[in-house]
Amino acid sequence: MKERFQILSLDGGGIKGLYSAAFLANLEEDLGGKIADNFDLIVGTSTGGIIALGLGIGLSPRQIVEFYYKKGPLIFRKIPFFTSLKNLLFSKYSSGDIEKIFRENDCFGGKLLGESKKRLVIPSYNIDTNEVYLFKTAHNERFRRDYKVPAWKIARATSAAPTYFPISKNVDHIRMVDGGVWANNPAMIGLFEAIAVLDVPLENVHIMSIGTTEELKQSPRMLDTFGGWPFWGKTAVELIMQAQSTGINSQLQLLLKDRYVRISHKVPDGLYGLDKMNLDKLLAFASSHSRNFSPEYKRKYQGHMAEEFVPAHRV
Repeated sequence: MKERFQILSLDGGGIKGLYSAAFLANLEEDLGGKIADNFDLIVGTSTGGIIALGLGIGLSPRQIVEFYYKKGPLIFRKIPFFTSLKNLLFSKYSSGDIEKIFRENDCFGGKLLGESKKRLVIPSYNIDTNEVYLFKTAHNERFRRDYKVPAWKIARATSAAPTYFPISKNVDHIRMVDGGVWANNPAMIGLFEAIAVLDVPLENVHIMSIGTTEELKQSPRMLDTFGGWPFWGKTAVELIMQAQSTGINSQLQLLLKDRYVRISHKVPDGLYGLDKMNLDKLLAFASSHSRNFSPEYKRKYQGHMAEEFVPAHRV
């Protein structure tokens, strides 16, 4: 393995994954070559896991953009008011639509994780045992099971966001939910996989971490007085996820310094959402930011070509 080791980390964020995919597609078209070829390991949670799987099986970032643009509105179908009342008891969207779309040939089709040409780590969470669950390509001889799992099942497990989609039971009947409940920003997972599993020295690791935008939120003033669920509500979940990501960023900046680059731009509150269909705005946002970042990407990442990944089960 070459001394330099580059990791691409992709956050969760629902339909906002379109931003991440478009950001990569624009870089690839600006600079030529294949973005995936510049990275030795790709980690992705939820929508980031879907993108990571797509890159692994050979889809281009532009093909992934087209997938999000065409299929996003079908996955997050607009719900009539009377139907939305059922969300007091059931998940907001059905698993049938998303599973059917994942299994189509313009997505994962019948491909297995073992067909990935890149090392991948995709987090989920086992709610039966309350343990983290990491799907991994066979980049270590100990990993002898996940490579046999269909990619669409892993995509479903990593993106089973609580309240949005039903629990995933597609892999060995294990009840799994979205990896974002513990690792919405999976960059630290990538770092430890490189160091602890692949024996890469810390000083050789370079990470590019792509978020799905960060809202400039003001917590309600009423929280100064009232602290119950009706007042925290959705704010508590968003705060926990944002705090988790902020903590990881701070730790990685201390550990890696300028070898860690985080791309996650601030946006006004309410502009985007996990299931908000502002697709053209997301594309425009990605176009603007990738244009500005393109010279830095060329300088920091494009010169590195990852070695060919040969899975342990093929050695």
